Amino acid sequence: MSASALPLAGIRVVEFVHMVMGPTCGLVLADLGAEVIKVEPVDGDNTRRLTGSGAGFFAAFNRNKKSLAIDVEDPAGNAAVLKLVATADIVTENFRRGAMDRLGFGYAALKRVKPDLIYVSHKGFLAGPYEDRTALDEVVQMMAGLAYMTGPPGRPLRAGSSVNDIMGGMFGAIGALAALAERGRTGAGRRIDSGLFENCVLLMAQHMLQYAVTGTPPAPMPARISAWGIYDVFSLADGTQLFLGVVSDTQWRAFCAALGRRDWADDARLASNPMRVAARPWLLPIVIEELRHRAAEQVIELATGAGLPWAPITRPEDLLHDPHLLASGGLAPTRLPDGRDTLSPLLPLAWDGSRLRKRLDPPGIGEHTAEVLRSAGLASTEIDELVSRGIAAVPAAPAPSRR
Repeated sequence: MSASALPLAGIRVVEFVHMVMGPTCGLVLADLGAEVIKVEPVDGDNTRRLTGSGAGFFAAFNRNKKSLAIDVEDPAGNAAVLKLVATADIVTENFRRGAMDRLGFGYAALKRVKPDLIYVSHKGFLAGPYEDRTALDEVVQMMAGLAYMTGPPGRPLRAGSSVNDIMGGMFGAIGALAALAERGRTGAGRRIDSGLFENCVLLMAQHMLQYAVTGTPPAPMPARISAWGIYDVFSLADGTQLFLGVVSDTQWRAFCAALGRRDWADDARLASNPMRVAARPWLLPIVIEELRHRAAEQVIELATGAGLPWAPITRPEDLLHDPHLLASGGLAPTRLPDGRDTLSPLLPLAWDGSRLRKRLDPPGIGEHTAEVLRSAGLASTEIDELVSRGIAAVPAAPAPSRR
């Protein structure tokens, strides 16, 4: 699909973001075809330099974007960015409250520059008593009950991904898309706020409502009362672990037939799923014993033939070689800013059967500075002046070859 055929073609987004939440919003809009311009300091977004568990943040959430490296604290750099905002449809940010206002980039100021602007703020908390607190994914996972529900009793454990940052950015993008649709009818802009804590509370809705319905506090997932008789990770003969679920009476009969256990199928105590849930204290041990002598290939073949849900216990690095992702085009060839090549997952969407492809690799620092400033109306001499004074950065010229 060509860039001009994408649904957000012609929409310009200027983002003042870092880390994960704000960049995820821009990623969604960029993959859908918007021109997303990342405003970052002259020496680059600090996210580029994260190590450890943050080493993949920049590469994962900044494809299909352009980099404008500029000092917005300098009056000349600030004025140049204001000219850029005047050409934008959407501005996104995820800095602490007051930071954008201090720079002159708050919603009220930018609305005077562009009256129909859509302004998306990603914050730790929406307006209320917590609004000035500093938030992280860990903070809201602890506050909203996700860590409690994930770990075993007495050992709260954060989820193994930046689930709230990513979903918070997605909700920012949803708000931006809704505001674009509204602007098409009314001609008016809109301010959108996406809250990290409130996002995590939404993730807890099923457990909150479980308590409202049953009157019983939900137990952490490792100690929960399962909704199904068989819904567990099993260890097999070759040391492989496999998740296997049996979530209906039809699947139970297919499961018993696949294992050749007619005695289980005929046992009146196991005739329905609620009965199997009640029987878990004695049912689960005999299923564990039945499966631990069988090889993974055999169990997978039996489960597949019976139409049962099953899954291997996969590590993130294994996904780079996943046959479904490779065959379906779910992984995009991506060049990292340091020149190395890898694969990166695309949005989980198909547009008329086609995946939303990568158009631009994660940008180098200031890779598009000159192009973006020209599009904002700055003359080449003005851009050269900004660069010569160190207010804006462009990629360094390649060293001359030696013969």
